[in-house]
Amino acid sequence: MRIPLILVALLAAPAWAAPVTQAAPNVPEKSPAFPGQTRAEAVVSKTKLTVTEIATGLNKPWGVAILPDGRFLVSEKAAGRLTIVSKDGTKTPLTGTPATDMRNQGGMLGVAAPGDGFVYWSYAEPREGGNGTSVARGHLVGSEIRDVTVIFRQLPTLESAQHYGGRLVFPKDGTLIITLGERSILAGRMQAQKMDSLLGKIVRVNRDGSIPRNNPFVNAPDVRPEIWSYGNRNVQGAALDAKGRLWEVEHGPQGGDELNQIQMGRDYGWPSITYGEEYSGKPIADNATQAPGMEQPIYYWDPVIGPSGLIFHSGKGAPEYKGNIFAGGLRVQSLVRLVLNGDKVVGEERLLTDRKERIRDVIEGPDGAMYLLTDDINGKLLKVTAGK
Repeated sequence: MRIPLILVALLAAPAWAAPVTQAAPNVPEKSPAFPGQTRAEAVVSKTKLTVTEIATGLNKPWGVAILPDGRFLVSEKAAGRLTIVSKDGTKTPLTGTPATDMRNQGGMLGVAAPGDGFVYWSYAEPREGGNGTSVARGHLVGSEIRDVTVIFRQLPTLESAQHYGGRLVFPKDGTLIITLGERSILAGRMQAQKMDSLLGKIVRVNRDGSIPRNNPFVNAPDVRPEIWSYGNRNVQGAALDAKGRLWEVEHGPQGGDELNQIQMGRDYGWPSITYGEEYSGKPIADNATQAPGMEQPIYYWDPVIGPSGLIFHSGKGAPEYKGNIFAGGLRVQSLVRLVLNGDKVVGEERLLTDRKERIRDVIEGPDGAMYLLTDDINGKLLKVTAGK
């Protein structure tokens, strides 16, 4: 008996795969620009994870880095300080750092110890006329930061207590990439695509704060030479992939969190295009999701996950995870895993959901273990390893 061609096609087609269990989209009338741009197939890890609490009692920790001696450098956002955490959980607050504006989303933010003899941190800096994201570096001597130098200031200064960005990424070329926000208020939002402003941008500087000669706009008139990308909203996670390319996760409005692969000099669309809406439910700008000359996100979430912190896993100790993205999930209280095929997200998983903790940062240690920070006034530093 001859089987009809249409039936052959149906038999050969893969079964429809469901996405991660989540609420209905906030903005269902907005459609993805390409298949798989949102609500990818749900996947389930074969790797078993073990969680160990290294330290507790951290005041809204925001960023964590591993020092050369194996201790941890943690920023306590709400306390406006840096703290050393030993492997046994002992906490030693550091002195010598500048004052921070600790209101709302401000305080001490990203931290890094890239092995060049300095420690670096971003923070909400109080200034005349308001505040802004700044980056400083100094030498760690005992429990003190010495020789502190502010190497970057986001300008213009605004009076706002939100959307500071603050992640620090160190490419192998010796530069420093700093993620920023547009400060949330309308006066800042409308500067995200303006090139004479550092609001709503990702910037690239040398480690002493000078401008790299090969930045995309270094010789352009009336353009800030630090700019690497623009049209970003509030970038709270960033990492380099195995090819050295920059990826980031940014907080969108209601229904518009994004994963972007950042290319220098490109416009990522905020606030002209977005897959989200105002928290009031009203449309943003012209309610568009696409526009000429503006980049599409690799992936977006609706409803949002509140992404913060980002890594590409090396696969050490967990071969299944090689090349996977892990991001902290604040809103969804989980560690969010994304499986890639090339530059396309083909799978998503929410891990550690049983803990019901907001994950603020995630980094990978030399042996493949992941270290997480929980976002709480009694925040934790967690170690996540493969195996029982």
